[in-house]
Amino acid sequence: MPVPFNTTVEEQGMDIYRELNVELPKDIESVKESVHRFAKDVLRPAAAVLDRMTDPRDVIALDSPLRSVLKQAYQLGYHVAGLPTEIGGMGLRGLGMHVLIEEMSWGAVDLAISLLATGFPFSAAAASGNPELYEKFVKPYIADRDGSLIGCWAITEPQHGSDELVPGTPQFHNPRVTGQVVARADGDSYVINGQKAAWVSNGTIATHAALYLTTEPKAGMAGGGIAFVPLNLPGVSKGKPLNKLGQRALNQGEIYFDNVRIPRKWMLTKSEGYELEVERTLTFANSAMAAAFTGVARAAYEEALDYSKQRVQGGQPICEHQLVQKHLFEMFTKVEACRALSRAVMIYNQTSAAPSLEHAIAAKTFCTQASFEVASDALQVFGGNGLSKEYGIEKLFRDARASLIEDGTNDVLSLAGARHILDRNGVAGPATAQ
Repeated sequence: MPVPFNTTVEEQGMDIYRELNVELPKDIESVKESVHRFAKDVLRPAAAVLDRMTDPRDVIALDSPLRSVLKQAYQLGYHVAGLPTEIGGMGLRGLGMHVLIEEMSWGAVDLAISLLATGFPFSAAAASGNPELYEKFVKPYIADRDGSLIGCWAITEPQHGSDELVPGTPQFHNPRVTGQVVARADGDSYVINGQKAAWVSNGTIATHAALYLTTEPKAGMAGGGIAFVPLNLPGVSKGKPLNKLGQRALNQGEIYFDNVRIPRKWMLTKSEGYELEVERTLTFANSAMAAAFTGVARAAYEEALDYSKQRVQGGQPICEHQLVQKHLFEMFTKVEACRALSRAVMIYNQTSAAPSLEHAIAAKTFCTQASFEVASDALQVFGGNGLSKEYGIEKLFRDARASLIEDGTNDVLSLAGARHILDRNGVAGPATAQ
């Protein structure tokens, strides 16, 4: 009989995993336990249902399980996990944030990413110090318990993806390559025109955006700005939700801007600070991706381990076959390596005055690649059953594959990371992009 995807090795009497931090603070231990229960009882079952919906419009329907998930997450305060406690957030940083992201992603990485993206524009507005944005938008978001206010990080464009995520490189300053969403100053306002691509997470359900746009085209991709934009303004429209291979519970879709007018003071970052802000954003995003796909790798490993104890071939459970044991131990090793690297990077980058983008990129590329390898090996342990929709391992495989592309392809990110390493070691890059 197929093993239900929400049956885990934990339910067979095993620990979630052996915690190697013998001084894990009690409050973080509590977060780990509560988020794990939410991931097991809410996220994983809902993601399984959403994954099987053939029409992505059904995923975002008002009666969809997605809406219930958001409401339950907001009621638990997970939408404000990264906001300071002084303003009503959970105040999670470093180790606490890593634990939350890993546990949620162990349950369902697509829903975890959606929940993380909801707070993006509101966190940026809170950090800006703009009292109008705080009173008008941030406070209602913090108080939201229905999941009615949903944010998105709107950066990707039809002709731009990973090239928007290479700050500190000559290519980022190439005047021949500029963004497609442009903000033009007009008196006390900015007028915005252009299109964001179908890969904007929460794109077609979002109510607000942290909009990464172009203000100085002659400066290339570096000539940008970041604006807080309510998506109910005149001139904003959205495309259809994207139909994807993996992470199907994560809504993604296009956003269009046709002479959308916002007050000048809603521009959170102007061109002179844009490159630094992109670097900060990418540092956190890559650190978060590393934590998320540590959770996916762990989920795949646990599914394979559990299945190997139940599946009988050659007159004994397949876990007694040496080749399967070798695969299991290699998967275990990769999961532990992912957690060690991604935790160290998350802790450093959220507590240091000088976060390291190259370490964030290293964590993202390593952990996503390892996650895909673990999911692939886990599927192999399942044999023919791994190809069946009756088992959850094929969803983990598809979800992990997407990670090698999202938030910057691993190939391009590796080149950006190498450029930072060379620059920090006194090797100057070319004056212009080749």
